[in-house]
Amino acid sequence: MKRLAYGRWTVALLLTGMLMAGQAWGQVDEGHSEPDAMTEVEALSPFHLAIRQQLVAGDETLHAFYAARDWKPAWADNLTVAALAAALRILDADGLNPEDYRPDALVTAHRQVYAEGSTPADLARFDLQTSRVLLTALRHLQRGKVDPYRIDPNWEVPIEAPPLDLAAISRAVDAHRFEQAFAAVRPSAVPYERLRAGLAYYRHIERQGGWPMLPMQPQPLRPGDLHEDVPLLRERLAIIGELEVMVADLFARVESRATDPRRYDDSLVEAVKRFQQRHLLEVDGIVGPRTREALNLPVAARIDQIRVNLERARWLLHGLPDSFVLVDIAGYRISYFRPDGDVWRSRIVVGRPYRRTPSLRSRITHLTLNPTWTVPPTILREDVLPKVRRNLGYLRQQDFMVLSPSGQRLDPREVNWWQPGNVMIRQRAGPQNALGRVVLRFPNDHLVYLHDTPAQGLFAREQRAFSSGCIRVQGVLELAQYLFDDTGTPAHVATLVSEGKTRNISLERTVPVILHYWTVHPGEDGRLVFRPDIYQRDAALRDALDRPPAP
Repeated sequence: MKRLAYGRWTVALLLTGMLMAGQAWGQVDEGHSEPDAMTEVEALSPFHLAIRQQLVAGDETLHAFYAARDWKPAWADNLTVAALAAALRILDADGLNPEDYRPDALVTAHRQVYAEGSTPADLARFDLQTSRVLLTALRHLQRGKVDPYRIDPNWEVPIEAPPLDLAAISRAVDAHRFEQAFAAVRPSAVPYERLRAGLAYYRHIERQGGWPMLPMQPQPLRPGDLHEDVPLLRERLAIIGELEVMVADLFARVESRATDPRRYDDSLVEAVKRFQQRHLLEVDGIVGPRTREALNLPVAARIDQIRVNLERARWLLHGLPDSFVLVDIAGYRISYFRPDGDVWRSRIVVGRPYRRTPSLRSRITHLTLNPTWTVPPTILREDVLPKVRRNLGYLRQQDFMVLSPSGQRLDPREVNWWQPGNVMIRQRAGPQNALGRVVLRFPNDHLVYLHDTPAQGLFAREQRAFSSGCIRVQGVLELAQYLFDDTGTPAHVATLVSEGKTRNISLERTVPVILHYWTVHPGEDGRLVFRPDIYQRDAALRDALDRPPAP
């Protein structure tokens, strides 16, 4: 009896901290009702009875799981538990921490609980706890471990993951096909697979010792320079494959012995430009402070960056419509996935770090052509009023009108600009208008939208966080015409714009739009592109991803 008591204590200790179904932030209501009242208790097996007694309110998913398997134990066989533990250990390939699921503890607990003398209640308790671990791992892999609402109070992107197929999961348990069950729930989109491949690639680099660090220098390294850092730079770029296409050129230099290895030559300049392009730096071939900083970021930091974006992918890459507009905030890119399979892409300008463009999901309902612009309260208070107070002529220069709350025109000279009250400032439609010639509108609580801009020069920059939260789109008139054509909306953008009249045109069918934040994403060639974390969101998500589950 003492040995049995010790065994039960060990089981309890080992299972302390294991994930419960309620701890998975994304617990899914599978639509099953509460367990039916037992009318023939005497007909139930001891295990079935123990399971039913230990199921609590909120355990509908577990109830449905055991109902799908006719209330038979799932984890009686030690080989089944060992197969689950092995599958949990390789979840690091998805950027998750296998220790969150205590795979070794599962194996030990099974050995202890199936010792001589265990009761049906003990067996049922272990079975339920192990099933909770499996279901939690599946939810984390499908929907993400971290609740986005807890780290971003402005999050507005519902997670469209489908319900778990509990019957298929039960069959996978019996067949020891846990990797198959995991594959069925993780996002099937190509970007997710490329992020996983990138994670494996950078972990391989880490196992090989990472890459060398370049000393920070007061002067930038320019093409043609002779410098001691050049061999180190060459090694650094070779490790990540940026120099692999230059092998023939390297042999030619070795044979000729005409090039000093310290020379920052053309082949290395081109490799640096490729690196700059993949890290959203100015592509000039000059190794200045920002390029050195990107080169010197440790491989462990890049691995964490990929893990964070795998988590973001689990939030987003479910239930995507066939046709939609995707705004990649940190990548400064917009893509319109058209119904015919073509993809229209362009550059965007997004909000400054102190006026962030939010993540959200909505539908484009209508367009405004030749818009006026009513200055939002924050911009009015922080940007416009200080300029008006210094120079009243600023209103005329910007083609601004001053309006009362009811819309009546006011004489700017009669307004106390130090205490203006509830006056509105509106910019007339025209070439100077901040919204340009077209606005794409979609309902949201942040009052943001996609629009044209007279400041076209900003699109030439690699990093483009210059707006007050809305998204400026290069070539937005072309996008607007595609939206009209694809939704059957009879309108010709260029003709209507040329008329100069302000008008709203509703789309015949609304178009989904998603604004999302990625700091790593596969480029068009499949290789990963790393972006600066302009809104400093990665650290909070990384910490939440690394935090052990609460006991």
